[in-house]
Amino acid sequence: MGYSLQANAKTLEGNRHPDRNAQFEYVNAQTKSFLEQGLPVISVDTKKKELVGNFSNRGREWQPKEEPQKTLIHDFPDKELGKIIPYGIYDVGRNQGWVSVGIDHDTAEFATDSILAWWKHMGSKAYPNATRLMIMADAGGSNSSRSRLWKASLQRLANLTGLQLQISHFPPGTSKWNKIEHRMFSFITQNWRATPLVSYQTIIQLIANTRTSAGLKIKANANAKTYPTGIEVAASEMAKLNLKT
Repeated sequence: MGYSLQANAKTLEGNRHPDRNAQFEYVNAQTKSFLEQGLPVISVDTKKKELVGNFSNRGREWQPKEEPQKTLIHDFPDKELGKIIPYGIYDVGRNQGWVSVGIDHDTAEFATDSILAWWKHMGSKAYPNATRLMIMADAGGSNSSRSRLWKASLQRLANLTGLQLQISHFPPGTSKWNKIEHRMFSFITQNWRATPLVSYQTIIQLIANTRTSAGLKIKANANAKTYPTGIEVAASEMAKLNLKT
């Protein structure tokens, strides 16, 4: 009767905003302008949270014949080890990255602390004379364009670094166009394929050992700080921020 077993096909994108392409063009033009002036441009995002422990990891890796890596049957979180939250910063101009491996909550303060760590350990050394920093981010998550805490945290970041920050958000539903996704996160996933993430140190080493033929280099560090959720930023505090849209 003309039927066969078939999987779903992800082809429907929904409605397209008339200014969607213009936003991409603007982000691209700003990126080129910053890079031509020797100014830093970073792409930021939170990678998928991962369970810590002897759990199965996707992918295949070379093993002796008929001796697969043995892992736990069930993926129940280990109460002591918990999960990790990798927040990444990708330096577009230098093809280098930084990952802060958090253990608490993915909040706006965690995101800006991660950017600050990148600036202290990598950015300030690579761009000693920089006065401006461009940040490309998704429209949602801890760096949401609508988050008041994200904006307040960025003001704190600007105060600490002395940098003028320019934030460019991608349209909703287009996170895969953010450069960190296909220039850094994808290679981290390939590097730790079929490798159980048994400890925090293992995770950090696997991230830091990620390399590509194009010269990608990554540094990683643990962030054991706790980040409370539900923090509200009052309108009076927002009025004090030095924001331009």
